[in-house]
Amino acid sequence: KQWYQAEYGDILLNTLPEPYQKEIEGVSKVLGIPEGEVALYNVFYELFTLCTSIIEEDKSGQLYHARNLDFGLFLGWDNKNDTWLMSERLRKIVRNVDFQRNGKTVYQSASFLGYIGLMTAVRPGDFALTINERFNKEGGFIGIYKWIMGERDAAWMGFLVRDIMEQSPDYESAKKTLMTHKLLAPAYYILSGNSTGQGVIITRSLDMTLDVQELNITGGRWYLLQTNYDPWEQPPFYDDRRKPGNICMKEWGQDNTGYKSLFNVLSTKPNLNKLTVYTSILTVREGVTTWLQDCKTPCTPW
Repeated sequence: KQWYQAEYGDILLNTLPEPYQKEIEGVSKVLGIPEGEVALYNVFYELFTLCTSIIEEDKSGQLYHARNLDFGLFLGWDNKNDTWLMSERLRKIVRNVDFQRNGKTVYQSASFLGYIGLMTAVRPGDFALTINERFNKEGGFIGIYKWIMGERDAAWMGFLVRDIMEQSPDYESAKKTLMTHKLLAPAYYILSGNSTGQGVIITRSLDMTLDVQELNITGGRWYLLQTNYDPWEQPPFYDDRRKPGNICMKEWGQDNTGYKSLFNVLSTKPNLNKLTVYTSILTVREGVTTWLQDCKTPCTPW
């Protein structure tokens, strides 16, 4: 084994809650990959994911939830092809997954083979949920360190989303859990429901909710857009996906909500960039639809 697998992956695996520990062991057995490596693979997204998430409501009250998942920053650059090595590899293992119990769908997700948490998920008829990483000095490294040292009352982001998909009966219950449960990493939770006005961006620290942005149709807020920076602060000039995204959303307008406009917004640079692995659109009526993305040169690296 590599030293990091033996010293960190295996240690980490033995601390994870069930059923996730057993599932990682199962993935390891099927794929022939060391358990420690699979465990690290499953928590890596707590640290390095870049994203754009959007919720919009049309004039009939229908909600649409969309996201770009960008991953692979600084994990190897291919100078010949102008691509991030990890992003290229991840595109090959993207799948839409249907989670069933007794032959019936409980929830759906866009995910990666071997990853047992959830970052992009919808519970048909009830709600949809995506995670965006929040860049902050108290990032996931601190939470993971605390976990390894024995402080285990916080939740892994991806595992919490899966727990909510399985256990929360409705939008309000999911919202309450996301606002109150301790986390291992700061995050933005983007949650949409099945009724008018049910859309929220929850800005989280490890211990508390810092900000809540909600749809307000009567007040003219028919959409919400979140990247990886706090809504009350300006994004850095080198990674401002918020302003271009807002411009695109306003140009399309509420009269043109739906799959076509959302896919167009998320396929427009710089929200589409070299890190973008996939775009998903989720609705409680139709589940999850996912497209692999590949931003051809010239294209921004992130």
